[in-house]
Amino acid sequence: MLNFSKLRTALILGICLLGVLLSVPSLIGPANIPSWLPMRHFNLGLDLQGGSYLLLEVDAEAVKRERLEGATDEARGLLRAGDLRIGGVAVDGDGILVRLVDANDAARAADLLKPMTIGTLPGEQGDFTITQETGRVRLAFGPQALAKRVSKAVEQSLEIVRRRIDETGVNEPIVARQGAARVLVQLPGVTDPGRIKRLLGQTAKMTFHLVGDGSLAPGSAAPPGYDWLPNSDRAAGEGRMLVRKKVEVDGSTLTDAQPSPDPKTGQWVVSFTFDQVGARRFADTTRNNVNKPFAIVLDGKVISAPVIREPIVGGRGQISGNFNAQSATELAVLLRAGALPAPLTVVEERSIGPELGADSIKAGLISCIVGVVLVVAYMWLTYGMFGIFANIALIFNLFLTLACLAMLQATLTLPGIAGIVLTLGMSVDANILINERIKEELRKGKTPLSALEAGYTKAFATITDSNLTTLIKMVLLYIVGTGAVKGFAVTTSLGIITSMFTATLVARLLTAIWYKRRRPKNIPVFGPIKLKTVGLNISFMKGRHVGLAMSVVLSTLSVFMFFKPGLNYGIDFAGGIVMEIRTEQPADFAKLREVMEGVNVGPVALQSFGTDRDVILRLERQEGAEANQQAAIKAVTDALNQHVPGTEVRRVEAVGASVSGELFHDGMLALGLAALAMLFYITIRFEWQFGIGAVVTMMLDVTKTIGFYALTGMQFNLTAIAAMLAIMGFSINDKVVVYDRVRENLRLYRKMPLRELIDRSINETMSRTINTNIALFLSILPLALFGGEALREFAWALLFGVLLATSSSIFIAAPILLYLGEHRLRKTMTDGEPPAVETPAEPGKA
Repeated sequence: MLNFSKLRTALILGICLLGVLLSVPSLIGPANIPSWLPMRHFNLGLDLQGGSYLLLEVDAEAVKRERLEGATDEARGLLRAGDLRIGGVAVDGDGILVRLVDANDAARAADLLKPMTIGTLPGEQGDFTITQETGRVRLAFGPQALAKRVSKAVEQSLEIVRRRIDETGVNEPIVARQGAARVLVQLPGVTDPGRIKRLLGQTAKMTFHLVGDGSLAPGSAAPPGYDWLPNSDRAAGEGRMLVRKKVEVDGSTLTDAQPSPDPKTGQWVVSFTFDQVGARRFADTTRNNVNKPFAIVLDGKVISAPVIREPIVGGRGQISGNFNAQSATELAVLLRAGALPAPLTVVEERSIGPELGADSIKAGLISCIVGVVLVVAYMWLTYGMFGIFANIALIFNLFLTLACLAMLQATLTLPGIAGIVLTLGMSVDANILINERIKEELRKGKTPLSALEAGYTKAFATITDSNLTTLIKMVLLYIVGTGAVKGFAVTTSLGIITSMFTATLVARLLTAIWYKRRRPKNIPVFGPIKLKTVGLNISFMKGRHVGLAMSVVLSTLSVFMFFKPGLNYGIDFAGGIVMEIRTEQPADFAKLREVMEGVNVGPVALQSFGTDRDVILRLERQEGAEANQQAAIKAVTDALNQHVPGTEVRRVEAVGASVSGELFHDGMLALGLAALAMLFYITIRFEWQFGIGAVVTMMLDVTKTIGFYALTGMQFNLTAIAAMLAIMGFSINDKVVVYDRVRENLRLYRKMPLRELIDRSINETMSRTINTNIALFLSILPLALFGGEALREFAWALLFGVLLATSSSIFIAAPILLYLGEHRLRKTMTDGEPPAVETPAEPGKA
């Protein structure tokens, strides 16, 4: 195992060097790399560089309403073309109802309407199905037809959203489809997310209509073919305007729109240009309606209603109204990009200001540097020269992880930095297992070379099992996670994969080079600090009844606390709004409460954190439509600007009811799938008794973690799910190490009582358990101290999980294995009988 050919050595060193080179562009910044040098780099997430994350949902009701309204005209036209007399065509629920004058015409009407049941492609099913009733025919618009229409609307919206964002000059935006009816938008570096939301929230469907009889009083019944629409044109008289339903000219024929000040009045206007078809229709309409008002309607609202003074034949026009430079520019952008097929509603928003992003980078870097220093120092103090080998492997592990992120052009988020910091402690676990094995082999009297060989060989299976179990959980978190939480899963997974290379190959190569040069008689695997765990003979199983009883009591109490006082659900699961603000002067909470009471958004909780100028506002989920969330954000922002001038909104997170329910479902699904995956894996790798013991203990750990959240009042959100999955990883890793030693000892001591054998296995792995947990503790502690508000609760939950996983391995998992395996894993037992034949462990077993 310590023999490395020149080719193998060169390959390992080459991979390490490549990892360093590939990570350099990301570390020094792409701006500092020559443009002719094609180097990939990872991107900073929105929580690090600032920007907005928006999840938009197509309004399915609007899609259905528009299709049904369009279909009524289509049905009316088909029936008139067939010279069939009808009593009326109207929308009725989820379909269209055609009333017939002659009840005997139902079959003929169904035949005339048959084109509406045929799709555009050969053999394709149309949107409607026809059923004949007495004196009428019903056209049903089914769920599948609606789903198809919504899907088409999403596809059309993607391109229009891209065009609108491109017009604003945002660098490297991400616009992608998510699910069946949603569009994901990520806008790095955006400092005014409100403007982007205005651009994306408007359908921008512009049409031109003739105006009805101006003598009719607003609010009176509209004549057939007309409708009362809201009017924002002051020149035409604000209020409501009677507008003909028929569209004279459609805005889809526009080719350009530009904002400019009117040379005569100085007011801002939007000049537009039609294509040939639009120009011809516009000319015909204006020629036939001179001296009549002509309404320009945008999204069902009259924005201008000028009087036609003369025919406009050049295909050009002008929209005047209550515009300023910004509103005129935004309208021009909307018209150039085109109309959305249906309204888009913001169902989830996460906006971070650039200054807060810079603070997050600083907090993440401090946490990472302090974590590296603490872990490196502890490894040297504990293992001396071999700790230095482990530290060098750890440094290369960091470079390789960053290189993988760069090659994947992944996005590094704040939870992603937390994943890197956490990986520090998990990576050295492999080296700790190897070093502790080497110590054991030396105590058995083996030569230095044999001890080194055995240490790497016997620890490999345990390293593989513990890393694979954690990797499985991170994959599940990535699948069901969203946003920044995925970053935690990505960096942790990459760190685990690269640690397998650095711990088992890089550290071993360094050991081999050192050994060949020195040929030492003694292996310096001890550092200045020596844990006195050799010869431990604690009878842990004597306390198994007390341990299990206490665990059951604590888990039961945790379940009760889940219901009362309950969990403090974050906005990920409960929905609502969180706004982080910074005031110019130390925050005046009395004044802020007074200002919030004047805003009609329900109770607003104020929380101080960080400096005396930093305040978090928490709003409950707004009742009604999803758009009410955005209305509440705007109301609070306007109130702060008016009454507390100079206030900076540094962060906004808003989650609607539909998204929060999905996130909670996905989070619980991740925990359930992780438990099943662990049961399956442990059962396959060991035996069913081991699998049940590990998973039951892990679930008890999960209930206690829930109790910890309920007791402390920390927010239970997607980050908490990530923490719980990480804790499940700690729990399973500890069980794997102990169970692996139990399995090995079952082969070595064939007649030793199982109770005594389990005690022996726990005592033999105690040094590894202590050192690994200290390394994990040292890597996580900086997150709790320096990680900022976003990661502090996450880190404290992990620290609790480290202690919980260690105790449960000894006092819960081991007793369960004893109860389940006493008459199955051992068919014959003789108390006090010395070991039979001590046979070598199979290669790769630890």
